[in-house]
Amino acid sequence: MDLSPREPVGGAVVAATKPKRKKGPYIVLALVLVGGAVVVGKFLTSAIDYYCNADEVGVAEKCSGERNVRVQGAVDEGSILENETGAIDGFTITFNGRTIPVDYSEAAAVPGLFQACIPVIVAGALQPDGSLLATEVEVKHSDEYEAKNGERIDQAETAACEQLNSAEA
Repeated sequence: MDLSPREPVGGAVVAATKPKRKKGPYIVLALVLVGGAVVVGKFLTSAIDYYCNADEVGVAEKCSGERNVRVQGAVDEGSILENETGAIDGFTITFNGRTIPVDYSEAAAVPGLFQACIPVIVAGALQPDGSLLATEVEVKHSDEYEAKNGERIDQAETAACEQLNSAEA
């Protein structure tokens, strides 16, 4: 059996050619990967809200400077400011004797359970003057919990106001 290469008819030698790969799928894949990295990067940077107690604001490094934070504290009695339409414009929160003013004038409506002397978590951006420009307020108990445990909530609110009043004295 003869395995030597044969010359094509007409005497021309034909070189073996590799099939050309299309660049389109690689470009699309690269664009999808870059786009995914941008989306993940934006999500992670916007999701970084440090959780602080009101007494840590301006003291702890993660709770200082102009950054987004979530601050825990109790709403001070008599501090809730309403505008002419009845919407909440601001209030103060206190934790361990440290009070933080909250500007809520540009945010959505507060939850239905919002009132003085209850513990809240306020999300927003720290301002250079030490206040918090809030975008959201979370009240610790849902409506369902309130319906089932109204007496316990009343006791906790009374205790919170008493604690605030004794801290002020």
